Amino acid sequence: MKASKRSGGGESAPRIGKKEYARELRRLQIELVKLHRHVIAHGGKLLVILEGRDASGKDGTIKRIVAHLSPREVRVVAPGKPSDREDTEWYFQRYVGHLPAAREIVLFNRSWYNRAGVEYVMKFCTRAERDEFLDSAPRFERMLVRSGISLLKYYLDISREEQARRLRARRRDPLKQWKISPVDEAAQRHWRDYSRARDSMLLRTHQQHAPWILVRADDKHQARLNVIRDILARIPFASAKRKLARPDPRVAREFSETLLGSGWVAP
Repeated sequence: MKASKRSGGGESAPRIGKKEYARELRRLQIELVKLHRHVIAHGGKLLVILEGRDASGKDGTIKRIVAHLSPREVRVVAPGKPSDREDTEWYFQRYVGHLPAAREIVLFNRSWYNRAGVEYVMKFCTRAERDEFLDSAPRFERMLVRSGISLLKYYLDISREEQARRLRARRRDPLKQWKISPVDEAAQRHWRDYSRARDSMLLRTHQQHAPWILVRADDKHQARLNVIRDILARIPFASAKRKLARPDPRVAREFSETLLGSGWVAP
């Protein structure tokens, strides 16, 4: 199937059929089970952060990652609105209790990076608080990595048109009513604000010890497959099938400043 073009950003990966997607997903999920057995056997601590705009596909990606992993050693954390008490705490404090212990995999569906995105754009925090966060986050993450946590950070990037389509579909689907919120309603209206917040976050918190991986997520199937491939590539284990751990650079790339403004990420 012919690949499509993303405006200004070069060739995109071709869409794949449902059968091919299901077959490849199963192969990758088998590798994830093997990775999880490795984490358990060696006392590893794996933390995976998924960020992105509303409707970028974080829920679906996480669902495919954890589908066949042991529920005793895997946790998904989706932070809600902070309580009155949490509002008075050190900002990172509410997240520390969710960090992985030995033999655990924890996935954050949004994370402390709320402060750099939705909290800042929707004026739930001040500019000074946002800037303090952007200064502190790399130091906080360096401590996590030095403590033995393997930290992976993914930003799922979608186009404005695709977000609008997904939000309309969400409003029509009676099974997805729980996903609708006032913040979702503002997503399109504040599109440029979110873009600027994203760019600042990436520029100031992409570090060698905790790099950002950008994932083009207009195609949900390609996004899910390539997040899993990248996880497998970054956490090596003895029985891994290395040929499966090869993310497509048309879909997933480690962040670099040159990607901003190039069309590779949504403007």
